Amino acid sequence: MNWTQLLSGKRLGMESYAERKHERTDFQRDYDRLIFSSPFRRLQNKTQVFPLPGSIFVHNRLTHSLEVSCVGRSLGNNVAKGLAQKYASGEANFPEIGSIVSAACLAHDMGNPPFGHSGERAISAYFLEGNGRELEQAVRQEGGRWEDFVRFEGNANTMRLLTHRFIGRRQGGFALTYCTLASIVKYPYASTLSPHGKFGFFQTEEETYLRIASELGLQGAGGRYPRYPLVYLVEAADDICYQVMDIEDAHKLRILSSEETKNLLLGFFQGERLQHTLDVMHRVNDTNEQIAYLRSSIIGNLVDECSRVFLEKEEEILEGRFLSSLIKEISPPFRDAYAACSKVACRKIYCAREVVDVELAGYHIFSRLIDLLTDAVMNPAHAYSRLLLQRIPEQYDTQAPGAYGKIQCVLDYISGMTDVYALDLYRKITGLSLPAV
Repeated sequence: MNWTQLLSGKRLGMESYAERKHERTDFQRDYDRLIFSSPFRRLQNKTQVFPLPGSIFVHNRLTHSLEVSCVGRSLGNNVAKGLAQKYASGEANFPEIGSIVSAACLAHDMGNPPFGHSGERAISAYFLEGNGRELEQAVRQEGGRWEDFVRFEGNANTMRLLTHRFIGRRQGGFALTYCTLASIVKYPYASTLSPHGKFGFFQTEEETYLRIASELGLQGAGGRYPRYPLVYLVEAADDICYQVMDIEDAHKLRILSSEETKNLLLGFFQGERLQHTLDVMHRVNDTNEQIAYLRSSIIGNLVDECSRVFLEKEEEILEGRFLSSLIKEISPPFRDAYAACSKVACRKIYCAREVVDVELAGYHIFSRLIDLLTDAVMNPAHAYSRLLLQRIPEQYDTQAPGAYGKIQCVLDYISGMTDVYALDLYRKITGLSLPAV
């Protein structure tokens, strides 16, 4: 891989069009196009980890994505500066790396269904363990990729959301640059080649990804492709934000005590840096302000660490030999503190009653909605089906040929829902919330 080709400004779906000139760069336009979109706006009503807020405001998918984008921009700018110094005589457009990474970070969760990661698990469970198992034979007989459903992956769904031409929409979906799209695909292979259940694109978007890979010079073998280099920065921004911010949210919800939270976060500092941090902390008496200061300092340190790792491993990354993540390669003191936070999160946060309740609700609601909607698209002539199909927006192809296409239509609709919309639809079509007569 070479940086000149990797930082191409070509835009998906617009290859044959001569677009008018803009003051904004192509990559800045990607950012603006995403932030003004309806799917991005709907993230404000999608669960990140904890239930949507009552009196205490914790992160939702929207605030998480905005923060990840800010961190991603910092990582991109750091790396761009280092690469520009290394390749001073090159032609690559390094100054735009920050814009590319920040745009990709905005979009990285746009394909995730309602109810957090439990939504992904609920969809997979429906086809692996629930009534969806009955559809496997029909999908396989027509040549459909059943693994796309039993291993449903929000990352692959983001790729579909951004590139698929839904009914009434333009060619190329959002018509983003190849660079931004490639920066989102963390797992550049199909579901049938996944060693751990995660994958980067559905069967329907595989050809699109191959076109992107070819344009950017990503040489694959056996259906697997090396990661696009900037994926590592998007992944690092996400890793930094969710781990540190989940700890802060858990403190706000009193899942973690103030003392436990401070001790965890202070683990990122040693020696003189620790003393300096304590001195600054003690200038304020408000506990939340102290924790916010720790959080901001930690994020700054982790941004510098991950930037350093990327620049040190750049040769391996360009050759497709770097198989780790940036966060796993940071210096031992930071890595140990990060691991301590991760361990506490698994033990106390992700299995907290509030989080489990969201997962339980997601399983039940998704199972019922997929059941009813799939039956409707498979049997459109039935009286109830005709009524239910009127609820599905026109952009989703309910008449798609084959079982694979019809299932994908249902999942397009459901994954685009907000938590509140999914719950409201569930109540209405199951008769739990009938209008007054």
